[in-house]
Parts: sequence; structure tokens; C-alpha cells
Amino acid sequence: MNTTDNSLLATLALKKLAANKTYRDLFLQSETLRDFLRPAALRYIISEDRLEMLDKLGALLEKGYRTGVEFVGEEATTLAEVTTATDEYLKLIDLIAQHPKLEEPPQLGFDLSNVGTIISRELAIENCSKILTHAADKDIGVIISMERSQWTDSILDIFLQLSGRFPNVGITLQAQLNRTPDDLGAVLETGCKVRLVKGVYAEPAAIALPRGNALNERYLGLLDRINGGRGPFAFATQDPQLVEEILTSRIADRGELEMLHGVRPELIQKVKNQGQVKARVSAVYGINWYLHLLHRVAEFPQNIFLALDDVASPRASETATHY
Repeated sequence: MNTTDNSLLATLALKKLAANKTYRDLFLQSETLRDFLRPAALRYIISEDRLEMLDKLGALLEKGYRTGVEFVGEEATTLAEVTTATDEYLKLIDLIAQHPKLEEPPQLGFDLSNVGTIISRELAIENCSKILTHAADKDIGVIISMERSQWTDSILDIFLQLSGRFPNVGITLQAQLNRTPDDLGAVLETGCKVRLVKGVYAEPAAIALPRGNALNERYLGLLDRINGGRGPFAFATQDPQLVEEILTSRIADRGELEMLHGVRPELIQKVKNQGQVKARVSAVYGINWYLHLLHRVAEFPQNIFLALDDVASPRASETATHY
């Protein structure tokens, strides 16, 4: 078995662990497990604390980056969990508006399953509308994340309904899904912001492309169509080769590069300094970071060695100093 095969196996294994609800619940119940993994997570989460997170976003803004933030969590199954997530965003919006160093507010993001879709479509729409209304009052944009393929129809249906009422809402599309080229037309007609990602979830081969040249070609084709639309957009990727091809081809000069906090900061710093496109650092905060950590390691399985080193030799978080 070659190195590529080993990396693919490691990626699939990490994604299965991330999706396992039993392990995710155990993580939330075990303070000891969280303490053990926290040094590795701090490479990727901006903070567990809301106020510290806002200060760190302010530091990134001062360095010339746009910012984005998400309260970590997805697939909430109880009304209490859904209410906690919704209330967190409403509080966060007020704090952003009051923060002295956030003249350009961060873009907010969340999974619809974190605000109610598992319980009911109506609950998710109600909570999402609350957040969007409050965010619009503060001139804050909100982008809905895309989740596992089983939720795609529901997410797009809710987005398309909300887009007519809330111009500050945007949507994430996954290039890996075979349906996305067909979904894109209706999304572009809204004029709302589109964030294009490759897609992080392990999906069946019948409905999605694996990582590789075919996926990169589809990503570029979708991005070219999005660039030809009238709405704002972001190409969200940590792939240096893909970023270089996008910038060289100039198919996204109207958009912005969005990268996750803690992943290849030297790449987004280079793009920001070149000035061809705007650069946005998208961060997550909170304590429910199990899935986020495993997904970041799964994107490049060699990162498991960094994670082991972080756990063995904990260091203080150095957010913004690497950007």
C-alpha cells in the first residue's frame, strides 16, 4: 500500500470518527478528554471564550483581513441545545456591534441543524429569521453552512425561502456533490452571497467526487459561473495549488479567498499582501470542537503528527501572530 492509499484511509477513518455521535457525546461529557485534546484543537479554534475570540478577530482585522466566525456545533437534537445556539448568536451580534476594534463586523456562519432542522423545519426557519433580523439591524452578513448530503435539499429549500426576505443571508455550496452544478442556477438567481467549498464530508462515490483533479476542475468551472453572476462570493479552500490556479486565471477577482483559522496562515497572508483579492480568515469558537478538530486533521492526515506534538507539548495560542 502506497502513501496516497494510507492518507486516504486515514482521512476516511478520521471523518468516520468525527461523524460518530457516540464519540461526540462522550467528548462533551468528558472534561478529561477535552483537556487532553485541547492543545491540538487550539491550533484551529480561535478560542473557547466569546470575548477573547472577539479581541482576536479585532487583531486580524487590524492586519488587513476580513473575518468570519462560527459558534461550533451541529446536529442539535434537543430544544435546549437549539435554544442555546440561537441565543448565543443573538448575544454575539450585540457584542460585535459594541466592540471598539470591529468596525468591519465579522461574517457569521452556522449549520441549520444547530438551530433546529432536526427537530422541525419551522423551528429552524424561525430561529434563523431571528438571527438574520438581528444581524441585519447591525449590518452583519450571515452565511449558512452546508452539511451532509442528507440535509442538502432541506438547507437549500430554507435558504431559498429566506433569501427573498433577507439580503444579508448567503449559502455554502460543496463542489464535491454531483448535484451542485444543477443547484447553482437557482442560488445565483437570488443575488445572495455564495461560498464555494470542496466539501469535507465523506460521501458515497455515487453522489460525490473524491479529492483529485476532477474535483478541482469542477470547482474551477463552478467558480467561473459564480463569478459571472451578480452577487458577492468567496472561494473557500486551503489547497495552495487550487488557489494559485484561481489567481492566475483571474476567474475570481471579484470575489474573496476565505480560509479557516489556523490552516496554512502563510498562504492567506501571501494572498492578502498581493492585493489581487480580499482575504477572509474564518474562525470558530466554543467548546464543542470535536468535529472541527478531526475535520482539520482529516484534510491533511500528516497533521496528526502536529496534533500529537501539540498534545505532548502544549503551547499558548498564537492567533494573529502567524498572519
